[in-house]
Amino acid sequence: MGFPVAFELIKDIVKLALIAACLYFALGAYVHRMQSAWSALLEKRRFGVLLLLVLAVIVIKVGEDVVSGESGPIDELVLQFIHTNVPPALMGFFEAATFSGSAYVLFPLSTLMVLALLFAGRRFEALLLAISVISGVIVVYVLKAFVGRTRPTLWETESYWGSSFPSGHTLAVAAFAAATAIAVSRIWPRWRIFAILIAAFWVFSVAMSRLVLGVHWPTDVLAAACIGAFLPLAAGIALELRHV
Repeated sequence: MGFPVAFELIKDIVKLALIAACLYFALGAYVHRMQSAWSALLEKRRFGVLLLLVLAVIVIKVGEDVVSGESGPIDELVLQFIHTNVPPALMGFFEAATFSGSAYVLFPLSTLMVLALLFAGRRFEALLLAISVISGVIVVYVLKAFVGRTRPTLWETESYWGSSFPSGHTLAVAAFAAATAIAVSRIWPRWRIFAILIAAFWVFSVAMSRLVLGVHWPTDVLAAACIGAFLPLAAGIALELRHV
């Protein structure tokens, strides 16, 4: 069983990489021919554009597998492995991580940061953060209503609102953390790597906490993390294109 699963995983990764590369070159050709004014900016942001396409392709593939039910066996296998191997001593950390991704933390924190950025004259960064968080909330509600996936019932867990796909905690934290990392990179470029590492650690911790607590499937948090990272990247590029 191990080899076929590994082979399928490698095949999917290669396929997704090829699709993202083709989309990237197709987009570049379109912009060069039809929107030449954007060429310089997109060339400058080529890594961000490529990352956007990769994230979009992953979300589409994962979403397709979730809707068709193909991800079920792997989801259950991964969840059982996590439940068996995570030490009980770490439960407090993961419960705190989940709380950090709740509306009780993110709503006041987002509001304060947007107001602070506006007060400091950083309108672009304030708008980026606001768009990212608000669009993230909207996407969570729409996808939960559309997909309607049943939450895991492999062991007794705390009850949460709504369907399982995607993880609202993970998506909201990813959107907020990615937007904040972009803002820090623009304001204090020397802190760029540090901001990205902190953002990645926070997103990973919240995503893992949802699995450890048994309230989401692995594909729920994978798709949520990708969507959450996609939104600020797309918003940032769109805002920059407005001024081209």
